[in-house]
Amino acid sequence: MENFVTNPVPIADRPRVAIVGAGVVGLSWTGLFLANGLSVTICDPRPDVKIWVLSGLEGIRRTLHELGYPFEKIKGRVFFEEKLHNAVAAADVIQESIPEVLEAKQMLYEKLERFCQRSSLILSSSGSFSASLITKKMKCADNVIVGHPFDWPHLLPLVELAPGARTSRSTVEGAISFYRKMGRQPVLVDREVEGLVANRLYRALVLEGIHLVQSGVISVDRLDQIVSASLGPCWAAAGPFKALALSLGLNNIENCFDNLRLDGDAVTKVRHQSVSYYSYVPMEDLQKEWIDRQIAILKMSDHSQAFRSL
Repeated sequence: MENFVTNPVPIADRPRVAIVGAGVVGLSWTGLFLANGLSVTICDPRPDVKIWVLSGLEGIRRTLHELGYPFEKIKGRVFFEEKLHNAVAAADVIQESIPEVLEAKQMLYEKLERFCQRSSLILSSSGSFSASLITKKMKCADNVIVGHPFDWPHLLPLVELAPGARTSRSTVEGAISFYRKMGRQPVLVDREVEGLVANRLYRALVLEGIHLVQSGVISVDRLDQIVSASLGPCWAAAGPFKALALSLGLNNIENCFDNLRLDGDAVTKVRHQSVSYYSYVPMEDLQKEWIDRQIAILKMSDHSQAFRSL
């Protein structure tokens, strides 16, 4: 990411966090932040928000325990504030998770600029709108960045970080640091794109699946079996491009693209980056690690039992 606006946004070691929007995603963020020992103030207009959040936290407690989080006492660490200016006035970090309505988000961010501290780090869970778009009505948006989870944030580690045109370098660095402290895996995208990366990949696979089902090639349940017994464990252990490099060899990646009619420059770029990123360790070591991870995934998903029973 280039052309950052320089304006430091320091993050405290134990930041005060405000959650704006306590739907399913906001609830999940709340559980994760509480499990990491932080105090959280929740702002949501729904009348039953307290009941919803407290009962919802009980529902995800087991998951957090299984992931190793000592999530025991939350009394005195979760607060509810109806008025936005009171909820965010002292917050070091604000995680916005309101519904995906552009006008509502733009109005909210205009208010956040007035109500929060200038040093606050403002993170948006939006997977539909870019930081540049949701901050359009703000005078200064250097402390705003999209921090989009792949549902749910307390369970899956990915957080896609997508800076806007006015996002500062220190905001990017602060967001990376904050999410890492929360046990997440922040991944920075180099350019704003509609839907971000994970959602676009998911959409492409689902659309092709729908096409195959609609065409009578296969049924829904058998297509799910195919993905969970092949692409699922394979990509979970490495990702699509690393899996290609490990299965075909770095020098043979182009061969799998022969029938895709891709631009030669695109294939060259993929190969060049694959060599750059995955040649730092002997290929044999990377392949062993990849196989070991797939074995672990297959054992957990009972696929190994299914294979033995055939």
